[in-house]
Amino acid sequence: MHTFSHTGRAPRDEVRAGPGRATGAAAVDRARVAIAGATGYAGQELLRLLARHPAVTVTAAMSSGSTAAGRPLPALARVWSGDIQPLDGELLAREAEVVFLALPDAAAARQAVDLAAAGVRVIDLSGAFRLRDAAERARWYPETDRLPDGVAYGLTEREREPIAIARFVANPGCYPTAALLALAPLADAGILTPGTDVVVDAKSGVSGAGKTPSERTHFSECHGSVSAYGVFDHRHGAEIEQGIGRSVTFVPHLVPLDRGILETIYVRVRPGTTSELVESIYQRAYEHAPFVRLVGSALPEIKHVVHTNFCDVGWKVDATGRAVLVSVIDNLVKGAAGQAVQNMNVMLGLDETTGLM
Repeated sequence: MHTFSHTGRAPRDEVRAGPGRATGAAAVDRARVAIAGATGYAGQELLRLLARHPAVTVTAAMSSGSTAAGRPLPALARVWSGDIQPLDGELLAREAEVVFLALPDAAAARQAVDLAAAGVRVIDLSGAFRLRDAAERARWYPETDRLPDGVAYGLTEREREPIAIARFVANPGCYPTAALLALAPLADAGILTPGTDVVVDAKSGVSGAGKTPSERTHFSECHGSVSAYGVFDHRHGAEIEQGIGRSVTFVPHLVPLDRGILETIYVRVRPGTTSELVESIYQRAYEHAPFVRLVGSALPEIKHVVHTNFCDVGWKVDATGRAVLVSVIDNLVKGAAGQAVQNMNVMLGLDETTGLM
């Protein structure tokens, strides 16, 4: 396994430091945070992480609708003792400094702009604000009329500086997170052969489809089966293309797992590119990235990352210029809630790993 060090990080017990501020978890002024959409898979994962986070206090956790009755979450018993409230944007703005939106795209598009206008820092887990191009956004997210000023794309490892000063972060999609962490450093280095296809063959557990049941996610439909879907018609393809600036053939598959994503990515690289060169590019890109683990030819597996915020990246290169990249994440953690908390940590000036290790 290829290993590397992470420098410039605070010790684990020093979660925030700054002029006139004490260090140590017990001395931190806790930020007030709230979650809208806390009953979905990503929302519950957020609540689980934030309830145990040493630098924040969860002041409100709401459902995705304004008419939903309040209810407890048995899975979080003794982790979080509150009740889920109906969605109330005004209450969110009053009760929190940072609001996480784990809502459907249309609902997020409505709530996010109002919250940002009220001065609240927003981390949006929907897709509503991820695409910068207006035409692409109109195609995939027609409910999003405009982007709020200063939106940062929340792929933490590549956007730390914009995230640190942002008032609004658009958390990446799960598939694009895994794909871009593998592809973007190679695209930046210019070793992908121009004019050749980039193929992203992605497989996701059923929780990636969300909590609302459908025929496709019914147990008897997905158990013992693997199915492709969204071929040439999946919004995450546009997000991946935005991230590397070139066309991508993206084919997602549903596999009978509860969580996890494995992406096998096929690219052509310039003549003379070796596995060692690829490794050096990744090493430079992720020298200070505590949640990216480079494993080289010991290709990663979903079970290595479930219930963690890690992205494991492996690769193989042959003498003809073919390269295969394998990237794995937990779709609910690094692909959603964990990355959102990682972005919050950066926004608040905390150690990036706080509450996630």
